[in-house]
Amino acid sequence: MTVNQNIERVRRAKGVTKTHLAKVLGMSLQGYRYLENGSVRLDVERMKVIGDALGVDSSIFLDDKLTDSVICG
Repeated sequence: MTVNQNIERVRRAKGVTKTHLAKVLGMSLQGYRYLENGSVRLDVERMKVIGDALGVDSSIFLDDKLTDSVICG
């Protein structure tokens, strides 16, 4: 999976909306949708902010097994 897909998986597992993350990042909902679907490049700083907002270390988005461990428990 891609980093963007892993972010989406963790976001859904945590019950966080796209709208909430868009607000945290200071961007529009449409902008966040582009970010999550991979149309816009995700930089390290935004990845850190997303990780903080979801209560996880941003490095978990880089590894499917780590992402699975967060989702599955």
